[in-house]
Amino acid sequence: MDSQTSPASQPSPSPQSPHTFQVDLRGLVDLLSHHLYSSPKVYLRELLQNAVDAVTARRADEPGAPARVRLHAEGGALRVEDTGVGLTEADVHSLLATIGRSSKRAEGLEEARSDFLGQFGIGLLACFVVAERIRVVSRSARTPGAPPVEWTASDDGSYTVRTLPDAERPEPGTTVHLVARAGAAEWLAPERVAALARDFGSLLPYDVRVGDEAVTDLPAPWDRPYPGPSARRVALARHCHDLFGFTPLDTIDLSVPLAGIRGVAYVLPSAVSPAQRAGHRVHLKGMLLTERAEQLLPDWAFFVRCVLDTDSLRPTASREALYEDETLAGVREALGERIRVWLTGLAAGDPERLGAFLAVHHLGVKSLARHDREMLRTMLPWLPFETTDGRISLEEFAQRHPVVHFTRTVEEYRQVAPIASAQGIGVINGGYTYDGELVQALPSVRPGTEVAELDAETVTAHLDAVDPAEELALSGFLAAARARLDPLGCDVVLRAFHPLSVPALHLDDRDARHEQARADAEARADDLWAGILGSLRGSAPRARLVLNHLNPLVRRISALPDPELIGTAAESLYGQALLMAHRPLRPADSALLNRAFIGLLEWATHSEDGRA
Repeated sequence: MDSQTSPASQPSPSPQSPHTFQVDLRGLVDLLSHHLYSSPKVYLRELLQNAVDAVTARRADEPGAPARVRLHAEGGALRVEDTGVGLTEADVHSLLATIGRSSKRAEGLEEARSDFLGQFGIGLLACFVVAERIRVVSRSARTPGAPPVEWTASDDGSYTVRTLPDAERPEPGTTVHLVARAGAAEWLAPERVAALARDFGSLLPYDVRVGDEAVTDLPAPWDRPYPGPSARRVALARHCHDLFGFTPLDTIDLSVPLAGIRGVAYVLPSAVSPAQRAGHRVHLKGMLLTERAEQLLPDWAFFVRCVLDTDSLRPTASREALYEDETLAGVREALGERIRVWLTGLAAGDPERLGAFLAVHHLGVKSLARHDREMLRTMLPWLPFETTDGRISLEEFAQRHPVVHFTRTVEEYRQVAPIASAQGIGVINGGYTYDGELVQALPSVRPGTEVAELDAETVTAHLDAVDPAEELALSGFLAAARARLDPLGCDVVLRAFHPLSVPALHLDDRDARHEQARADAEARADDLWAGILGSLRGSAPRARLVLNHLNPLVRRISALPDPELIGTAAESLYGQALLMAHRPLRPADSALLNRAFIGLLEWATHSEDGRA
């Protein structure tokens, strides 16, 4: 047997005493001010929050206890008094001097936590963002015999605790004294304190005042009684202007009692981009949580700004945003349903207001209708689309045309719209945001409707063919034109169509453009890539330049005897057709236009005897 010492005989390690983390308070305050909180102004919210929670805790034990919060600012200092539950000396050591500890976890309060605003125990620490010293004087309502206690802390991390004579604070409650740090006195100025208190605390359920001025303004504007709907609309419009700076097109009630939501949505008076993130004002149990809640409504509801109060949503650690969870997802769906109901109600009973709304915000409704077939069915007679019949609804367009043709891009629509209209082909511009998707969804809400994408073949088929004998007589002209445009991947055909003023029409489709893009890339590539791209060559139809045989200019060009001049004229017609279609020009197209322009100038200035 091996003579080495067995594991059982190894000496056991000596026990080590545990250590506690050392916290650099100044570093932590810097972290809060630069990374957790968006602005130093949150210090006042924390003070109001602690005071309101203290009053709530006392009233849970004494329903008839006074509920007052008073703020006094002067000389670079701030004093905040409340009639709340107060603290004993043991509470001070346990709660105020331990970072991360929350009074909401104190014994006897856990079951009532839903009534409190704070959830993270950062508390007074946020006050060091603006103050160099904090002094708290408190007397407990739960332990009547306990003397008042004073806790004084500095931003270097040191604090002192001492008991005071009863006369220092005869009644239960807490007073917080702040002394501004260097450079932060503006945050404790009386006018700034009053403005912040009104902003954060206007919906708080208790009597909150800055000096003698009331902060709270209850009931909330959306909960107040009004003489009638018109008076309510005017009052809420004024509230919106004061809050957001605009007068709304309309207001939408957002009351969801089961989710603890009360509030209103204001419809913006001007169009906004769907990509612009809306900022909504959210109050949590009366305290302003954020002015920039972005995830409160569905993405399609970008045409409203909301202000509401909730007691069900969870805040993030900074208490400046909403925590994304199942509750928020449910609230978002419920609020979206309120807006849907409002839209449906306008369609059913107030078409004038609906028309005014859609004139500005049809994009938002189209975004909603993409995923909500019932909303698409409801809005069919109202949503505007650009068509060859003018700007009309899908319902009206479908009634006029047995086949609803559409293009996928704005460029395609501009190519064919004038010609298609003259030939009696109804076309919808599906190139705008959401329009193509909605046109293709039309059969699902309007059974029997036929929808088809318009391509170059369909348009060409609706144009009148030229008499074969006349086309044969022009074969030399067509051959010269085709030879000149063939390197550009474009065929030339002759048709007769209206309006007569259009000499030529450039037609292609997505497949033709893809093939042209591949050919261009192949021409620019080295031998290896050219071989690879060549193997991908498709059989898609090429673009075509349709010359109008009814146009006088085309007739004169077709009679020219010089093939070189015919080619130059064909290039000019090709470039003009591209410009009329608002198509982006490739480098080859730009070079062609320049070459054709110079060629025509040379021909026009050249005399018969060869002298300019």
